[in-house]
Amino acid sequence: MKAALKMYQATFIKVLMGLLERPMWMLLLVSLCVMSMVYAHRTVWDLPVAVVDQDHSTASRLLIRNLDATAKINMRSYESVNEAVRDLGWRRLFAVIIMPQDLEKKLLAGKSVTVPVYGDATNRLANGQIQQDVVAAYQEMLNHYDIELMLRSGFSYRQAQVILTPIIAQTQDLFNPGISFAAIIFPGLLVMLLQHSLMIASVRVSIAMRAQGKPPLPVYLGGLSALLPIWLFLSIVLFVLWPWVLGYRQTAGIAEILLLTFPFLLAVLGLGKLLTECLRSVEMIYLTLSFITMPVFYISGTIWPLQAMPGWVRAVSYMLPSTWATKAIAGVNQMGLSWHSALTDVMMLLLLGAFYTLLGMGVGLLRDTGRLRKLLRRRAG
Repeated sequence: MKAALKMYQATFIKVLMGLLERPMWMLLLVSLCVMSMVYAHRTVWDLPVAVVDQDHSTASRLLIRNLDATAKINMRSYESVNEAVRDLGWRRLFAVIIMPQDLEKKLLAGKSVTVPVYGDATNRLANGQIQQDVVAAYQEMLNHYDIELMLRSGFSYRQAQVILTPIIAQTQDLFNPGISFAAIIFPGLLVMLLQHSLMIASVRVSIAMRAQGKPPLPVYLGGLSALLPIWLFLSIVLFVLWPWVLGYRQTAGIAEILLLTFPFLLAVLGLGKLLTECLRSVEMIYLTLSFITMPVFYISGTIWPLQAMPGWVRAVSYMLPSTWATKAIAGVNQMGLSWHSALTDVMMLLLLGAFYTLLGMGVGLLRDTGRLRKLLRRRAG
């Protein structure tokens, strides 16, 4: 027992000091800085949108002012539709709004009015924000003219308000992760960075130990556990320090983050064990990870809800540590849920870690047994 403990401690210190002497894992922080800079503003602001006013009426100017007052749209006046469409094609604009002729006359006459809007649908986030602001500004203008028509018909201002809005609704946000779509995507990106980097490191350490012969279990555990302090430190940087620098909402403390990250790291180490035993080649492992990283990001529930996925895709997603880690960390650190609410996710991460570790050991045992049989056959022949 003492000998095994000494072997574990010696390997742990050796691998940990090697990681500290050559901190290649710091490249993860460089990658984080580069990748997350797109989320520095947290949301889209002042999107250039063209407006072509063909009516030049009070109604058209009111609608343009309402649109320009929004934080998401930066209105730019154009005299010609063709010129605006050309700039839209060259990606200088995100949308083109046309104020049609006789806009105000039709409104005062109670006729239906169509305001053409041409948007760049290749950018779904910006296009969706513009669509929401256009609808809100248009509805505000309609309410203004509806009240004016009712006042002309003899209604009082209070009566007009009651007729237009008989029920005054009040909404209360149950989940406000900040102010943007990026606040939901960002935790998933951080989890994927942590998972991918740790998997590469664990595979590298496992293959390096195998190159010196099949290591005893204490040596193997010592080498892999030496990765945990480094990646626990990285988890604090990724989930606590860097979101604070960018100004994102955080509701979890460092202790809660570590309690959620630790089982996630164990699950990733188990998956790395299985991957190592299946491939046993640095080149093949790097090639495999480069191809599966993006699909794993897409099916982990970060940018597309799990409930909207086909059943078999959802089953694959549930087998990924990043799926449960994203759900747990985003829930506790962004949604303000208690740590106890993520116990199910923590248990699933521990089960995945044990499952992948045992499966990897089984695959390794079968491969070693097959080699032993071939050797025995050669000697017997």
